[in-house]
Order: sequence, then structure tokens, then C-alpha cells
Amino acid sequence: MRYLPHGPADRAHMLETLGEPSIEALYRDVPAAVLQAAAFPDLPDHQGERAVEAHLAALAARNRPAGAGPCFLGAGAMRHHIPAVVDALVQRGEFMTAYTPYQPEISQGTLQALFEFQTQVALITGMEVANASMYDGASACAEAGLMAQRVTRRARVLVSGGVHPRYAATTVTLADGAHEAVEVLAPDPLGIEDLIGRVNHETACVIVQTPDVFGRLRDLTALAAACHDEGALLVAVVTEPLALGLVRPPGAMGADIVVAEGQGLAGPPSFGGPGVGLFATRAALMRQMPGRLVGQTVDEDGRRGFVLTLSTREQHIRREKATSNICTNAGLVALALSIHLALLGEEGFTRLARTNHALAVDLATRLARLPGVRVLPQAFFNEFALLLPVPAGPVVETLADRGVLAGVPGERLWPDYPELAEVLLVAVTETTPPADIEALVDGLKEALS
Repeated sequence: MRYLPHGPADRAHMLETLGEPSIEALYRDVPAAVLQAAAFPDLPDHQGERAVEAHLAALAARNRPAGAGPCFLGAGAMRHHIPAVVDALVQRGEFMTAYTPYQPEISQGTLQALFEFQTQVALITGMEVANASMYDGASACAEAGLMAQRVTRRARVLVSGGVHPRYAATTVTLADGAHEAVEVLAPDPLGIEDLIGRVNHETACVIVQTPDVFGRLRDLTALAAACHDEGALLVAVVTEPLALGLVRPPGAMGADIVVAEGQGLAGPPSFGGPGVGLFATRAALMRQMPGRLVGQTVDEDGRRGFVLTLSTREQHIRREKATSNICTNAGLVALALSIHLALLGEEGFTRLARTNHALAVDLATRLARLPGVRVLPQAFFNEFALLLPVPAGPVVETLADRGVLAGVPGERLWPDYPELAEVLLVAVTETTPPADIEALVDGLKEALS
């Protein structure tokens, strides 16, 4: 075919490299019901614009928005109230159509917005410097492992079992081409894993999450000291950025790199995205940081200005020696997060965090009274794990049929660990009204009786 560059010989060579005998064998994991057998699918005839819009609207209506009823889903994608002014500002033409800011003389607005974003990220994480954002929290986590390898010149990366499994999987995938030895520990709902005892002189970094995927808040001080004693770095992961408004920031506990997912403060979950990865580190490690960094300077007339700085990281200069293949940033989502933080201010940020924590404590207290239900983490922010007396999956399905999204079953995140089948992750935010909490408590009580 004229528009496909690969001929039969090319495809045969790729199949041989992959160890697959045929194209059909390569796609054997795709269900037959959705596999397109014909090269040219039998698409319907063209229709008018209104008919197409009606058809697409009907397809979209089959999905259920998280805000359409009681929703306690979390596990890395939080639902917070985003003020309408955030959406209004990010849709301004100056931001919506802005191109990559390599020409500072015509990109001062975009560069200043990113500089403000970096300042905010550094403040809430307790670090000295932050970049202009990454694609999402998972890719930021993986890049942190690569950065630690460059800094320490070691290959071993230790990933806590409390790190979100998607973040851990992304770290493993990206490390494969960099010859990292990534060790991912088993999920640890009871908080008994020994990370300090596993750190040695071969460790590049330890990656740990707080609040972790089970909602547990962790004091990283002792772990940071143990890492530094062995010449390793500590990478802290945060999937709920609002927690940084209330808990001690990772930088204050000794973390060398802090990565986070900022989606919760930038926009709705929307089936997981779009996200914005936060990446902050100590000033001494700044030159090894991936992604863009906006710096403040003065022009020839002494006026304040902004530029992309430390361009030695960029591929067009260092080529294969660049620190990463990240050559852009999630500019519009980063802007949304920055506007939201500016609207909240420091006091509002803390107040909103306290509201979320209080709601979670109230719900956990009520659920712990149900027969056979146990709340696992002793200290949490706005998400916690329940241990049910029965598998969580069927319970969640039962409540979903009644319009209540009760949370994320453990088996959805860890299908290879059947012992977590009774674990249910429950998240509460300021968007959760009292009636929704009543619906969850009553629904679980009935489902477990």
C-alpha cells in the first residue's frame, strides 16, 4: 500500500525479532469480538452534521460522569471542585494557542506563568527547584528513577509496595532501555515492609509514596537518612497534591526528588486525564533534572524577563546525551493548577486540605462500625483502605447497580495478588455531600448483611 512504508520483508523481520510467527499471533491477546479483520472496515455512509452529533452524544451518554451520583473513586485520580474562573482563564487565546516558548521575546506571558507554576510546586513540595511540569505523575516517577541513576551512577532502584502500581509499572517500562535494575516490592496494606533494611551501596534510589496507594501517611525522615548514609537518593511520590496543604512536605523530611500528579487541582478526573506531572528537586541536582526549566533574568534595559534555561538538557543540543526524551511540558494543565493555587492562597489551600481530611475521618469512623469492616491505615489524608469480610469486587458492582461508585477494589489494581481481593480503596473530597456519604454507608451495610 502506497502510504505504508513497511514492505513484507520489513514486517517479517519485525515479527522474527519479536519471536512471533505471524501478525495473527502478535494480536492473539485482542478479543476476537473487537479485532478488525478487514483492512477496510465497512463504515456507514456519510451523514449530516446534526445526525453525527446526535449519534456521538448517544455514545457519550453510555458513560457515567463521576459527578453524576455518589462517587468515592480515587487511587490516583481525585475529584475536586475547580472554580469556573480557572477554565475561563486557561481558554484565553493567549494561552490556548501559545506555541513552544523557545522565543522568549514573544512568549513572556507563557514563560512567566510557568515560572509562577514552578515556584508554587517548589513551595508545596518543600524543595528548592521545580521544572515546568511533566506529562503526568507516572512518567515523572519513572524519570526520577533515571535521574537518580545518573546522579549516583548506580543501577538499582527500589520501589516501595505502597507506590501506585501504575507508577511502578511505568518506572519498570522506562528503565528497561536504560539498563536499570528496578525492584518493585509486593503491595503492603499493613505497612510492615522494611525499606531501610534493603538500602545498600548499590542502591540508586528508593521510591516511596505518601500518602501511599492505600492512603497511609508516611514519615520519610528515617528512610531519607538511611538512603543518604548509603549514598542513595530518596524519591517521594504524591498522587494527591492537596495533601501537601496539610501534611509535612517531603522536602522537609529529607527527600531528594519529589514527583506528583497535579490533576486533582487542575481539572476533573475525566477517566484518568489529562494529567500534569510535578517534578521538584534540590538545587544541587538541578542540572540532572529532566524537562524544561524556566528562569528569571533581566534584559539589556534592566527589566525583569523570563527564558528557558539550562538548555544543555535539550535533545537539540546534547542529542543522545540529553537527560531525558522529555522535550515539552503539560503547559495548559500546569496553568490551570497554578491559577487554582493562586485563587486558594496559602490559607485556602490548608483550609481545603483540612476539610478533606475531616470528611475522610468521619466516613472512616462510620464504616469501621459496620460488622466485619476494618480500616487499615491508622493515619490517612482523604483516602483510606477498607478490609471487607468478603471480596470487594462484587460489593462494588452491587452498589454501582444502585448508582453508588463505592471505590476501587484491590483486585483492579493488583490482579496478581488475590490476597488483596477484600481490600477496597475509598476516597472522599470536598465534592462529597452528606447525602452521598449516607448512601455509601447504607449501601455497604446492606451489601454486607
